Amino acid sequence: MSDRNSTAARASDRAFLGTALHAPAPGRLEVLRDVIVLVGPDGAIDAIHPGASGDGMAAAARHRTAGTLRTLEPDQYLLPGMVDLHVHAPQWPQLGLALDEPLEVWLQKYTFPLEARYADLDFATAVYESLVDGLLANGTTTVMYYASIHLPATRALADICLRRSQRALIGRVSMDDPAQCPPYYRDASAASAEADTRAFIAYVQSLPGNRGLISPVITPRFIPSCTDGLLQRLGSLAQESGCHVQTHCSESDWQHRYVLERCGISDAAALESFGLLGRRTILAHGNFVGDDDVTRLVGAGAGIAHCPLSNVYFSDAVLPLRRLLDRGVHVGLGTDIAGGASPSILDNARQAVIASRLLESGVDAALERGQRRREASRIDALTAFWLATTSGGIALDLPIGLFRVGYQFDAMVVGNAAGGNLRLEAGDSPQQVLQKIVYNAGRSNISDVWVAGRRV
Repeated sequence: MSDRNSTAARASDRAFLGTALHAPAPGRLEVLRDVIVLVGPDGAIDAIHPGASGDGMAAAARHRTAGTLRTLEPDQYLLPGMVDLHVHAPQWPQLGLALDEPLEVWLQKYTFPLEARYADLDFATAVYESLVDGLLANGTTTVMYYASIHLPATRALADICLRRSQRALIGRVSMDDPAQCPPYYRDASAASAEADTRAFIAYVQSLPGNRGLISPVITPRFIPSCTDGLLQRLGSLAQESGCHVQTHCSESDWQHRYVLERCGISDAAALESFGLLGRRTILAHGNFVGDDDVTRLVGAGAGIAHCPLSNVYFSDAVLPLRRLLDRGVHVGLGTDIAGGASPSILDNARQAVIASRLLESGVDAALERGQRRREASRIDALTAFWLATTSGGIALDLPIGLFRVGYQFDAMVVGNAAGGNLRLEAGDSPQQVLQKIVYNAGRSNISDVWVAGRRV
């Protein structure tokens, strides 16, 4: 616990008093018991003092008088906001629908017709307002969004996120291959897709009052929906602009094999060849990445958005998460709305634990235990919490997910709530509190959410 300097501490314009929990590293829970967190006007943490220290008591008195002190109840805890690395914003209306279909059928039969409706700006605005409010209520303070191909609707999503103060990385989706994209929903050409992407980047960079809250993302949907010409153009744009990149990679048997047949190399290798693999690249799913791909990802510093709920329905495999973490791949969690049936990152943290245990223990009871097991694959609740917060920030290369001086104050208050499943008791240790929250907390247990120090 420290402060940048006394001047910064005095300049802080709000303060939070209580016990905070965060995970600086996998398997490590850090408890900031009865501290006061001082947040500056830029939304960054200026200082963290023990509440009973001289500096802490002076700061508490000052902010109490000013009406800018938030004091937590004894059964409430301050946690970092959740980071969601993979959301398809236009798919919010189909959450939980048609999950029995294969991915390639689901896209053509349900998803593309829905996404085509975002040519209607009024429809898009109403959906996006509902989506952003819903994610914030679930404690999700940072989201990496895929929008649709429509530039006006994608601008509207950026406007809404800025107005609601959600930290958002947003990409106008690019998809131009007539072999995989329906005529009613695809870019007219690789050149027009690049032009619209450039226009969206310029729009976000000129947003009044943005101050880095909203970032543009170069977003080829995935290799099957993009021509080589488009992928080359977007790769060059990524190198030129330094923007984040997002796309899908080796999600399912179908996608993995499609890329191998078309490109003659793996998904990750093909993305690298197009200039789309770098430190600010987030690859959704990655269930079928091989050892050479893992080396490639580590070398590039790219991240994987692990979407454990969505993988159950569409991916035909369980991500070897433990192996990727042990190799040094940056991994965070994603809901994959609407491929995943829940907008809650906490739900996906639980599923990440379950999926890892199933991979380790095996699922085919007809096989002998030694044959069906994949040893050393499990993660625990604390690692899942780290993935949902700290590791998501690392993958995005952003100062979020931790209570550290200089980091953005993106946070939520979690505690007992009437009708909820979470029961925190006075005698619970911090480790027990964290486990209960990961396994039992829901939307009703999240009473307050802040992004960049602003209550949302």
